[in-house]
Amino acid sequence: MLKKVEIENLYHCCEPSEFPFKTTEDIPPLKETIGQERALRSLDFGLEMDMSGFNIYILGESGTGKMTTIRTILEKKAMDEPIPDDWCYVYSFDNPDAPAALNLPPGTGVTFQKDMDELIAVLRQEIPKVFESKEYERQKTKTLEEFQSKQKNLFADLEQEVREKDFSLRKTVSGLALVPVKKTGESLSEEEYEGLDPKVRKRIEEIGKQLQERLDDVIRIIREEEKNIKERIIRLEREAVLSAIGHRIDEFKIKYKEFQKITTYLEDVKEDILEHLEDFKAQEEAPQVLPFMKGMKQEPSFVRYSVNVLVNNKDTKGSPVVIESNPTYYNLFGRVEHKLQYGMAITDFSMIKAGSLHKAAGGYLVIDALDLLKNIFAYDALKRTIKDNKIRLEDVWEQYRLISTVTLRPEAIPFNVKIALVGNPWLYYMLYNLDEEYRELFKVKADFESRMERDKENTLKYAGFVRTICESKGLLPFDRSGVAKVVEYGSRLAEHQRKLSAKFSEIDDILREADYWARKDNSKVVTSAHIDKAWEEKDYRHSKIEEKMQEAIEEGTILVDTKGAVAGQINGLSVLDLGDYRFGMPSRITARTYAGKAGIVNIERETKMSGKIHEKAILILTAYLGGKYAIKRTLSLSASLTFEQLYGEVEGDSATCAEVYALLSSISEVPLKQSIAITGSMNQHGEVQPIGGVNEKIEGFFKVCKISGFDGTQGVIIPSRNIKNLMLKNEVVAAIREEKFNIHAIDNIEDGIEILTGMPAGKLQPDGTYPEGTLNFIVSKKLEELSAVLKEKKEEEKNKDNNK
Repeated sequence: MLKKVEIENLYHCCEPSEFPFKTTEDIPPLKETIGQERALRSLDFGLEMDMSGFNIYILGESGTGKMTTIRTILEKKAMDEPIPDDWCYVYSFDNPDAPAALNLPPGTGVTFQKDMDELIAVLRQEIPKVFESKEYERQKTKTLEEFQSKQKNLFADLEQEVREKDFSLRKTVSGLALVPVKKTGESLSEEEYEGLDPKVRKRIEEIGKQLQERLDDVIRIIREEEKNIKERIIRLEREAVLSAIGHRIDEFKIKYKEFQKITTYLEDVKEDILEHLEDFKAQEEAPQVLPFMKGMKQEPSFVRYSVNVLVNNKDTKGSPVVIESNPTYYNLFGRVEHKLQYGMAITDFSMIKAGSLHKAAGGYLVIDALDLLKNIFAYDALKRTIKDNKIRLEDVWEQYRLISTVTLRPEAIPFNVKIALVGNPWLYYMLYNLDEEYRELFKVKADFESRMERDKENTLKYAGFVRTICESKGLLPFDRSGVAKVVEYGSRLAEHQRKLSAKFSEIDDILREADYWARKDNSKVVTSAHIDKAWEEKDYRHSKIEEKMQEAIEEGTILVDTKGAVAGQINGLSVLDLGDYRFGMPSRITARTYAGKAGIVNIERETKMSGKIHEKAILILTAYLGGKYAIKRTLSLSASLTFEQLYGEVEGDSATCAEVYALLSSISEVPLKQSIAITGSMNQHGEVQPIGGVNEKIEGFFKVCKISGFDGTQGVIIPSRNIKNLMLKNEVVAAIREEKFNIHAIDNIEDGIEILTGMPAGKLQPDGTYPEGTLNFIVSKKLEELSAVLKEKKEEEKNKDNNK
């Protein structure tokens, strides 16, 4: 039945007396998340569940506090958890391209790094002193003198033997050479040698051959001695250096004896130092090639003995919580940096930089899901890391290069991080349905509500939220009327009288804007008037397009009547959503009917300007008409429906009721009042169903009526099931209170016929007819007439065919 909506049902007021305080300064800040019990229980389960694959996806509409909530929960939870180990990379002496990873207790990584730096600094000072000591020089000199003495004796014996056999040992460019000599000691010339008796020459050649073999033996012995003397000097250097530094490295081994990898590393360091003692000796400056150019001094590198502290948890309290705002591959997994030297890019293990996964090791990492998917390689690499339980640091662009380059492949670090993705519901369901791996890796769903119950408890928590924002943002305190108006604004955002919006980012915005207007007003507190002002100003900043469209209606460019009555024409209501602002606008819907069998033609569908839901609504409308008027006869009708002056796509079913009324009016030729607009969808049985945006639709038609002038007859028909969604603006409520504007509610499509046409709908009588003087009677009669016309036309065509 048709019912007029009472004033108290137009707006659910929040009385300031409901709050037990004068201003928000009298209450404590809110420390909890409100209205998200399901999500909080899911988060608690996901964070406590220490099993593989139970990572979390936090979904909900923008502004519901997802990121703030997870940050607050994690920071509180992490404080009571153990601090994870530090992680360091050190040089791998066995495989230089694969730096070794070491884990140490929190804060020990920096200590170990400092110890190694100090050790190398000391060794660079101490080792040169060892080689400059008198004891070392004495032993080295003694060793060299022994070698030189032995070498001298060997050559002396050889020279004696050579002289006795009339040969001489001479030094040449190519080395030592044996030359035959005369009795006088002079060398034989080539002519003199050729002039000798052949037998003498043969004997000289034989002796020379024997002496050459003897020379080769001496040289071989000397080379072996040189090799031995080098080994003895190296041994001497090792022993001398070990006597000076061995105890220092042993002290380190004792200090870090609990860490097997470090003691092994220190032993490798000691061996490498002993093998590269030349690097520690005093370096001589290279000679100048040109007088004006200084020779380049090649400094030895000691980087391989340094420690790269990848993760330092020295100042960390509890387990780490990392919020990665830019989840690129390198920000998540780290990178190996390079530096240019002599035109070439070089790198080493000290240039390995940590990513968010390294920093979050042993703790929690929160990532925006959309940002993760937008960054190439990041999502796939994250899934691979979770599956393998290892954080690998790789050069992801290597496979795309034309030329393969040598790069570092650091040892993987164990993965021990709880991942929380934050995103919208659409993204969650897309990943869940299209990515099988996702289901196995993110098993916990934390679904945030966009609305919550408007009860006493939540209303007080809303006040606590206002207090929290005032404290954190430095806003003026809100009095009870201001908080009450904020609660009402929350219901408006929720589009429900018994609900409150959980989109706290929008509440936050209105609070700050109200604070601005309160300060402009030199007020010490924010009142309801300032909330209204903030709301009004915010709408004004965004309502340019709405005002332009209302101007077009006022000028007659867009045809909308709010007075009079027209057959086959009605004002439907729609919502235009611009993203940052949405508003309602009336649309003229017209219908034309005539004899035929085409049925109901949706002009928008024929021009491909109709969405799927609107097309479905037309089919429902057709079924309703057929079920009501074509039970005992066929529905012989052709009709067209359209939204006049509409140049975009039509979508939704909220105009179904309006389209039915337009069709019935067109069929019966009974005019419809243009002072009343209607919104509502319906089913095949004529039951009116609720729609969205009811407040904006009513306010949109109200503004148009205000332009043309109120006469007390204007109003809107809405579904009864939408009464609970009414949270109308003060101006509309005031006009209804003054009986300038009206809102009517209906449950069935026939409930609105009388107010639109001035005649009753008419109920079906036992004989299958409707009472005279009702709209249904006229519609049935007109349909019979159309059917008779069509039948007559069909018989004429049949007679013509027979005559032919």
